[in-house]
Amino acid sequence: MSNQTIDNKDTSTPPSGGRGVKAGIVGGAGYTGGEMLRILINHPNVEIVFVHSNSNAGNHVYEVHTDLFGDTDLQFASELSNSIDVLFLCVGHGDAKKFLEANNIPDHIKIIDLSQDFRLSQTSTIKGKRFVYGLPELNREAIKTAGNIANPGCFATCLQLGLLPLAGKGLLNNEVHVTATTGSTGAGQSPSATTHFTWRNDNLSVYKAFNHQHLNEIGQSLKQLQAGFDKEINFVPYRGGFTRGIIASIYTESDLTEAEALKLYQEYYAGHPFTHVTSKDIDLKQIVNTNKCFVQVKKHGNKIFIISIMDNLLKGASGQAVQNMNLMFGLDERAGLRLKATGF
Repeated sequence: MSNQTIDNKDTSTPPSGGRGVKAGIVGGAGYTGGEMLRILINHPNVEIVFVHSNSNAGNHVYEVHTDLFGDTDLQFASELSNSIDVLFLCVGHGDAKKFLEANNIPDHIKIIDLSQDFRLSQTSTIKGKRFVYGLPELNREAIKTAGNIANPGCFATCLQLGLLPLAGKGLLNNEVHVTATTGSTGAGQSPSATTHFTWRNDNLSVYKAFNHQHLNEIGQSLKQLQAGFDKEINFVPYRGGFTRGIIASIYTESDLTEAEALKLYQEYYAGHPFTHVTSKDIDLKQIVNTNKCFVQVKKHGNKIFIISIMDNLLKGASGQAVQNMNLMFGLDERAGLRLKATGF
């Protein structure tokens, strides 16, 4: 990251009546940056002031994200501007911290970071800026008044949405078992041996079994709702042979009947526009390209069985970041996020 200083003088125009939010994006050339652009270009209340990229400075956005040809004439910039209300950090893990250490961001600019750098309570503050964990289904009221947001991880979001209602009633009293499969975009844009098409296609593999980094933020959130939660979360992640989406199957012992569990989940998510609960079978095509999470609740013997599905790049990253922005600026929570699923 280049070392730049943003002048502390506030020259931005504050949003008026919940409209006219001015946004900047750092790291606009990657997957999450591209998704952020696709959403914000069509957001009714947002003006994109700049998209920062050192390697692509001067290039049109559509030269990198070719599907945006005809939608925007924006060019990548090498300079930052303080004439914004919100800054999205769409950079890699570790790079957000380096960026904020190297650049002075005025307090009037709200920051939404998509990396894992500030998600845990012990690492949530930098240079006097405190980051609120940005899972709306957990922290909606805190998000509304937050100055900065640590956007949750993709697996973390999917698994938490499958477990929060139980923790909210203090009903996570046994070990939790999870298997979850993610699409190749979850690994980021930089090519590697396990993202190469000839390896990933028609293939399936386990990685980071029982020690995935998202377990830390999942545990933190569950303890926020159920202070005494101390059971193991046995999480086995899979790399899937598809591009995007996450499907997680979760089970734990429970005395709830299926009807009681279904009611519990429906009541918990009743006020949340993107998380929907059903007892019917669900599949990834229902949610890919949307900001939705579908949660299926069933009972098998003494075990409650939950399936949670969502798009890793939208509800698991850029879509949730925009959802957080909407809450922070008093906009309709669904603004810019009424997206169509792929369907077929």
